[in-house]
Amino acid sequence: MPMPHVPGPPARALKERLTVPVLALGGSLMAVMQTAVVPLLPDLPRLTGSSATAVSWMVTATLLAGAVLTPVLGRAGDMYGKRRVLLLSLALMTAGSLVCALTSDIRLLIAARALQGSAAAVVPLSISLLRDELPPARTGSAVALMSSTVGIGAALGLPLAAAIAQYANWHVMFAATTALGAIGLALAWWAVPESPVRTPGRFDAVGAAGLSAGLICLLLAISQGGDWGWTSPAVLGLAGAVVIVLAAWWRHQLRARNPLVDLRLAARPRVALPHLAALFTGFAFYANSLVTAQLLQAPAETGYGLELSILQTGLCMLPGGLIMLFVSPVSAWISAARGAKTALAAGAAVIAAGYGVRLADSEQLWLIIVGSAVLSAGTALAYSALPTLILEAVPAHQTASVNGVNVLLRTIGQATCSAAIAAVLTHHTMSLGGARVPTLHGYLLAFGMAGTVALLACALALVIPRRREPADAVRRHKRSAARAAVEVVEEA
Repeated sequence: MPMPHVPGPPARALKERLTVPVLALGGSLMAVMQTAVVPLLPDLPRLTGSSATAVSWMVTATLLAGAVLTPVLGRAGDMYGKRRVLLLSLALMTAGSLVCALTSDIRLLIAARALQGSAAAVVPLSISLLRDELPPARTGSAVALMSSTVGIGAALGLPLAAAIAQYANWHVMFAATTALGAIGLALAWWAVPESPVRTPGRFDAVGAAGLSAGLICLLLAISQGGDWGWTSPAVLGLAGAVVIVLAAWWRHQLRARNPLVDLRLAARPRVALPHLAALFTGFAFYANSLVTAQLLQAPAETGYGLELSILQTGLCMLPGGLIMLFVSPVSAWISAARGAKTALAAGAAVIAAGYGVRLADSEQLWLIIVGSAVLSAGTALAYSALPTLILEAVPAHQTASVNGVNVLLRTIGQATCSAAIAAVLTHHTMSLGGARVPTLHGYLLAFGMAGTVALLACALALVIPRRREPADAVRRHKRSAARAAVEVVEEA
């Protein structure tokens, strides 16, 4: 029987060097898949022969699937292998993109977009793999880069998708994302090693079903409340179901031998406070993406709108993504030198400062770009620090599942932000050509609301208990942080 081929030292060294950039590519692709459909939304009712309400489910389905599957796949990764579940997430994401490239049936498109939502688990799984595989000196910078891929991919994906949608058939865009997904999957299969760290026990299927049902009811109520009416029977019924289902789920988790979410661990201040900060940071970050695009594309007749195309809007937001790439190592350096809570507090404060710029002037293009860039820098600092706080607070065999919960709370924050922004802009409108459009005052109120939430995230970060470690370990971390940060950026 022939012996299996074992890669020689050069091949092994190449794989080790490419692990971080390949995982970062996977995270960026996840963000690209989520944002790729945005430029198409105004035209999809005509292209698919369906209603605008049906088309909106192409976004809602991805949000729901990502929120439900992220903690579930994170727990599965801890138990059955993080690489295995990572590859499954990337494969489902690519399959969903392929279906979108081949059909115009809105039902299949919605189902395919739900498949793409499974890619939301890529980031927490990758962060857990980095903790298991990299030496401590490099972990902080690699995790910071991985966390920032969400913003980087979104900033790069929007102009790319807009350009393809504007100059080619819309199926071509999904064909391109299918090809990118296949490349990312192949590279991950080749370069990413499997972690030996596992959690023993049986998978909590009852807990997974209960959490899924509760989250679906919660996010449906938040995302559809504006359209259905916040006091409608459907929304009130969903709200009641959330309370009942999650109460029963909470009780089950406390009694289960191998719970899906370790609630006793989650209740510790060093875990609970970063989770709450993730909720607020997700809210504050998402307002910039929602409001800036609308503001830039608003008609000039409003007195404030710049009437830019979708492609021009995406290009204006591109600098923010590039800034996140270069700021993420700074977050790792601050985390190593001053603690991750300091990096999180600084990031939230910078986000609030960015909204201060937007409040000062949201009519001149260069100031809008500067304000968005400041917000992106703050988001990179905060998002890069959150998983570091989690890694410091939980045992290695639970990192994927706990980081999955942290990502889930960011998602809930974003969904809540979307509903809140829609409510604000709906109540502050002007008549223009027989249509109602938001006023500048409405946009400024949205900026002020998001900035206030960012300050709350900053306050939460400041009260997170610090990790206690020997003084010599602190000195070693400070010496290695800057060097490791530079190495990770060079690899990416």
